[in-house]
Amino acid sequence: MKIITGGVTAAKGFQAASAAAGIKYQGRTDMAMVYSEKPCVAAGTFTTNIVKAAPVKWDQDIVYNHPSAQVIICNSGIANACTGEEGFGYCRATAKAAAETLNVDENSVLVASTGVIGMQLPIEKLSAGVKAMAPKLQGTLEAGNDAAKAIMTTDTKEKEVAVEIEVGGKTVTIGGMCKGSGMIHPNMCTMLGFVTTDACISKKLLQEALSEDVKDTYNMVSVDGDTSTNDTVLLLANGMAENPEINEKNEDYQKFCEALNYINTTLAKKIAGDGEGATALFEVRIIGAESKEQAVTLSKSIVTSSLTKAAIYGHDANWGRILCAMGYSGAQFDPEKVDLYFESKAGKIQIIENGVAVNYSEEEATKILSEDAVTAIADVKMGDCTATAWGCDLTYDYIKINADYRS
Repeated sequence: MKIITGGVTAAKGFQAASAAAGIKYQGRTDMAMVYSEKPCVAAGTFTTNIVKAAPVKWDQDIVYNHPSAQVIICNSGIANACTGEEGFGYCRATAKAAAETLNVDENSVLVASTGVIGMQLPIEKLSAGVKAMAPKLQGTLEAGNDAAKAIMTTDTKEKEVAVEIEVGGKTVTIGGMCKGSGMIHPNMCTMLGFVTTDACISKKLLQEALSEDVKDTYNMVSVDGDTSTNDTVLLLANGMAENPEINEKNEDYQKFCEALNYINTTLAKKIAGDGEGATALFEVRIIGAESKEQAVTLSKSIVTSSLTKAAIYGHDANWGRILCAMGYSGAQFDPEKVDLYFESKAGKIQIIENGVAVNYSEEEATKILSEDAVTAIADVKMGDCTATAWGCDLTYDYIKINADYRS
């Protein structure tokens, strides 16, 4: 696998464009379009929130009930959630505008929205944005990067990644972009993720690959404990790499899954590290668990603990908060056997052994916790299963951002 520069336009046959439609934000782009020269097989995973935004319902129908997709239209600023039949109608109107402009099937247009819940979209601006973007479609890295910037809300930076692999003697590229900063919680987050590939792969295996991979990537991210109404990850494969079709779980499929995992893990970590107001990516690794389920439960409990997140912000090795979060997680373990470490670019230090503090240097611990990426490693000594969750520290700025988000 080779890591390359780029995002959604890195794969052969994919183009992107962006526009400043004035949907909510002024003086910046707020719409993005991703287009494939050829129809794609599509896969998707969506929010587990019972309250689902109109675009989620639209995309679920396209992904599950139609053979192909070719376009993604995304707007930022307004989520089109809790908007009733009118909001769903705007999804259809957006798809119709794209279909007419690009000469594609209306049922091959996927739509996504992110932003404030409860507001109706200004559909005239949205339709105008679609028509403005179509002539600007390009397969350049710059066009892909501009699209990644256009889907941001409270994000502070665009999020992209791309890789190349060899499949059947052909170079296959996978690239992606995402947005996500707040209302982020396991079982996906206020996140939109769009992944493109020129791989030739069956729709069935594409969906299986994505559904399995989100369990260890986006579903292991939490910023603030709120699960969004709009979470969507879409994966499009147009087959233009011309590799032999991946239609069984062989070595080629495993290569594809490994590359997809790299894409989704990288994007998930970018979301966690760019949490609203965050100054540090907080990674939690559980090792020595007796089951994957136990490891996942423990890691999520720690990474979502507000007290632990606040301690990470204060560069305070307050290990009691971590052990406490493990204790109320619902997973069974022996607290008198737990070892705990902190690790970062500044080094690694053991904090507790068998549930009791060791004689460690607070100064060294503070130095390790002062980096922009910090890992807590908890060994429960019950088996050989592991899990990793990602979050961020909890800062004063998180409150400031969310106290006036609608204004």
